[in-house]
Amino acid sequence: MLDYELLIQAGAVLRTYTRGQLLLKEGNKARFYFQLVTGEVKMINTGENGQEFIQGLFKAGQSFAEPPLFIEAGYPASAVAITDCEVLVLEKAKFIHLLQQHFDVQLRLLETLSQRLYFKSVIAREISLYDAGHRIITLIDFLKERDGFTEELYPVTLTRQQIADLTGLRVETVIRAIRYLVGKELVQKGRKIYR
Repeated sequence: MLDYELLIQAGAVLRTYTRGQLLLKEGNKARFYFQLVTGEVKMINTGENGQEFIQGLFKAGQSFAEPPLFIEAGYPASAVAITDCEVLVLEKAKFIHLLQQHFDVQLRLLETLSQRLYFKSVIAREISLYDAGHRIITLIDFLKERDGFTEELYPVTLTRQQIADLTGLRVETVIRAIRYLVGKELVQKGRKIYR
């Protein structure tokens, strides 16, 4: 999202995390801007029974956990490395100073936050109003558009568990819904799901 060199000049530090490592904990005060250089991270809430709800999945080039930096709040979810990753970490005060100096950076951040807010609104509507198949199709179509995929078939890289965690479904329900969608020719299935 933001230019690597610009972040380094502003004082960002490159940190490495291993698969499964916690990057930030839900409830802790927001003190840093995070941007992935390599790897993948998920923002999650964990229920009392240990079930995860994925708030977001992030890959190289994307930032995460920014909103609480602007409202003096704690992180609304924990961030966990899905894969080994490298992350640029910039202290809050330095990040705010960077934003004050660069209007173009403000606009890019605003666009990113707006896309996430839009996704949350769409998924909230899906979870409350529609069946499993519709939720899955909406999720795939959103990811396809977000990734700028213009080919005929989009390869879904999410696991069935991740689809379940993003849509508020159980894995068994996701499996049944995908079978139904394949039967209706709304998705294709090989080793991956395609739409």
